[in-house]
Amino acid sequence: MDAVNTIGESALRLAAFAGVFLVMALGEFGAPRRDLGHGRGRRWITNMAIVLIDTLAVRLVFPLAAVGVALWADASGIGLFNVLDVPGWLAGIICFLALDLAIWTQHLAVHKIPVLWRVHRVHHADVDFDVTTALRFHPIEILLSMVWKMIVVVVLGAPPLSVFLFEVVLNGMAMFNHANFHIPASVDRVLRTILVTPDMHRVHHSVAIAETDSNYGFNLSVWDRLFRTYVPQPALGHEGMTIGLDEYQTDRPTRLGWSLLFPFAPLDAARREARRMLGKHQETR
Repeated sequence: MDAVNTIGESALRLAAFAGVFLVMALGEFGAPRRDLGHGRGRRWITNMAIVLIDTLAVRLVFPLAAVGVALWADASGIGLFNVLDVPGWLAGIICFLALDLAIWTQHLAVHKIPVLWRVHRVHHADVDFDVTTALRFHPIEILLSMVWKMIVVVVLGAPPLSVFLFEVVLNGMAMFNHANFHIPASVDRVLRTILVTPDMHRVHHSVAIAETDSNYGFNLSVWDRLFRTYVPQPALGHEGMTIGLDEYQTDRPTRLGWSLLFPFAPLDAARREARRMLGKHQETR
């Protein structure tokens, strides 16, 4: 972790972000998976503006962020792996996996708990699905996510390098599995045995609630298979499916002001009832 401190965590993360974003964006231009219904233009401006606001919010509220908290826990001897006599490499692998499961659990929670869904639906309101959708999380959700990650990091006593690598991989994988570029079906089948692919995660952005409530992973695909939330393909196919929220198929989600205020808008009653009935049906299976 000393090397990370010397070079600068923020600089390394920015370089990784920019590199992955550029590769994904070029892939979308060169071999798009689907035609964009609303194009880029204002959508990209809004989604990029949201991630800039998110970054500023985290820096202002949590200047240490997850890696800084890991360094503090390590120096203070706090947390499970700062007490147990476990090799650093093994602790790093276990913590990486535990953090990935924690993010999967968080994602499940923001879909199932109405007050959290209010905020998370900003992400799902995007009427198209591409690399910038990965950046479209309301600042409130980003701050809550950071609180959750810091709690997990402290409880685990996660090695700082493991936390740093997890953050970099998570950001890169989020851009990868939201990217709108074509991957041959044979390659996708192999990749998704381990990783969440764009075709796998696109199902999660369907307007169909049964598909929205599936494929919660951002990084490893094992959690959805393990907890039986895996849906391999959308019912209408990737070209025929509709992206976003059924009740907001307009250009409103492409607007920055609307997106930032959306958590304070009423929840859609029909969607709440559909979720309730879906949950009741699943309980009886």
